[in-house]
Amino acid sequence: MIAEKLRLGINIDHVATVRNARGGAVPDPVRAAMIAQAAGADGITAHLREDRRHIRDADMAAIKDAISIPLNFEMAATAEMHKIAMATKPHAVCLVPERREERTTEGGLEVAGDDNRLTDYIGPFKEAGTRVSLFIAPDQRQVEAAARIGADIIELHCGLYCDLHDEGRFDERDAELGRLTAMATHAHGLGLEVHAGHGLSYDNVSPIAALPEVVELNIGHFLIGEAIFRGLDASIQEMRRVMDAARA
Repeated sequence: MIAEKLRLGINIDHVATVRNARGGAVPDPVRAAMIAQAAGADGITAHLREDRRHIRDADMAAIKDAISIPLNFEMAATAEMHKIAMATKPHAVCLVPERREERTTEGGLEVAGDDNRLTDYIGPFKEAGTRVSLFIAPDQRQVEAAARIGADIIELHCGLYCDLHDEGRFDERDAELGRLTAMATHAHGLGLEVHAGHGLSYDNVSPIAALPEVVELNIGHFLIGEAIFRGLDASIQEMRRVMDAARA
């Protein structure tokens, strides 16, 4: 069944980035999560990186306690993160690739070829009732591997599509949109819930929001940047307006 409503998850990582640039306690990512919830977000996403460059362990616990909407815990598939996530008990975990030297997540998770390890890794989450999402490129091998290991959700990496759009390379952008469209359809047919994210903005979100199989968008960096100029609540409400118009 294809959902009519398109959910919006707000990634608050870069509120913590600003806090950590100076040290201290402000701006507080928990406060950002509460504002996002009040502005109509359907969920909060936070990525606890191995190097703790933005979100920290205490943030995850505090956010979970403060909000009444789902928490999506982004994480690398490591033993340390598994232990923390099991203790936090978020609504969902989203497994992402992670390299210390990258500025942001640069590609999708390599699921194909790592089936056995990832099957074992996600098993305790599924037993605990935590939904499991895999952040992957729009690639058939990865989509089919995600279904094979028992993931509940895939989140399609929209970074290349967004970069091509922003660079004005529209023929290549349209080809990448075609891949995203095909893999959203294929994943839905395999019984996976389909999310999308990375690099989405007011200017490029509409074609992704219009894909009927996509039920949730996760957006962070752009909206935190917009919040500097118009406020976080107004930035989220405008994204909601653009998304809903595209879906309609």
